[in-house]
Amino acid sequence: MFRPHPQVHPFLAWPLAASALALSVLGAGCDLDMDDDDPVIVIVDETAPMAPTGLTSVTGDGQVQLVWNASYEPDVAGYRIYWSPAPAGPYTYMATTYVPRYNDRDVENGVTYFYAVTVFDDTGNESELSPEIVHDTPRPQGENLVLYSASGASWELSGYDFDHYVRRPWSSPESDIYFTITSGRASMVASDPDTDLQDAGFHELADLDWAPPGGWTGEDRVTLIIGHSYYVWTRDDHYAKFRVTALDLALGRVVVDWAYQIDPSNPELRAGR
Repeated sequence: MFRPHPQVHPFLAWPLAASALALSVLGAGCDLDMDDDDPVIVIVDETAPMAPTGLTSVTGDGQVQLVWNASYEPDVAGYRIYWSPAPAGPYTYMATTYVPRYNDRDVENGVTYFYAVTVFDDTGNESELSPEIVHDTPRPQGENLVLYSASGASWELSGYDFDHYVRRPWSSPESDIYFTITSGRASMVASDPDTDLQDAGFHELADLDWAPPGGWTGEDRVTLIIGHSYYVWTRDDHYAKFRVTALDLALGRVVVDWAYQIDPSNPELRAGR
């Protein structure tokens, strides 16, 4: 795992520094006389902003996109992102941003990360962690994967191995799925009896956030339709998805976009935007 970030809430001492600065200004710029009718009074802001709300994440390939609601308090200066390997923390400072979004690229596919966000004002006061603490497990994805029919001349490129992101022959024991055309019907077939397929209908790939807990019927094949997205549950308990973007029966080929969760048993599949 990456992230050698040792700092935790590094700016919590700022209010004290601001108070000390205010006293210094008073001492240097004003000759205070307690009997003076018009003493100089400096008000130091020590009130922290309200914590950000609406934190959400989008799973990507080697990245996690974070978005939250902007703070409209008048003295807001920016936001700080914190992460943890566990939901209960501790949460470690990761980055500062001045807009309500952040793209974390210092992640490893298949590893789960937990995130929270704070907001700080122009005198350094920092809010509590956001009430929403989100988690995400980035995973690989790909576009424009071309598979050729297992019954055609390019049968050695009919199967796909999600574990290694490569095309293989339909008969390879390492293929998870393969494409075939039989009696004019285009199908995606499970290469192993313990691999299941499920048709999700007309959906963008990004719409398939999580693999469903039910609906797995043990079907070894699904009919392919342009614009349909499909779930895959592999024999070694990994989830994947793909969407048909082009289909040519005459040329005996299909084009799909895909995503695959390398973390075993983890159904999180949402695509990056």
